[in-house]
Amino acid sequence: MKKWLVGFVAIITVFALTACSSDEKEGYSTIQIDEVAQKMEEGYIVLDVREVNEFAEGHIPGAQNKSLSALQANDYSELSKDENYIIICRSGNRSQTASDILQIEGYSIVNVAQGMSSWTGDVEK
Repeated sequence: MKKWLVGFVAIITVFALTACSSDEKEGYSTIQIDEVAQKMEEGYIVLDVREVNEFAEGHIPGAQNKSLSALQANDYSELSKDENYIIICRSGNRSQTASDILQIEGYSIVNVAQGMSSWTGDVEK
């Protein structure tokens, strides 16, 4: 009986870990930095959630800026629920938090796992 219980718990654990390893979280997906250009070609808008001074130092051409701190203060001005957004930051941490917020608010988004620190394309200042 004990061996059966241990085996059952092991199987449940494997299923739980597999289910939690998906690139899709809470209604949005997470993409890699090398997929950003393709999403832009599909009409997605890059939304950079770094602070204004970080954005000014260099960003993806055509990107919009709405800092995570603004989103946390419920400032969604200039964002449209009719658009699709690519959420990016410096390293991927703030974009994850911003993606959680925007998804709850009903925006169509994809999160970028890495951030501008991994971006090798053109940069606008």
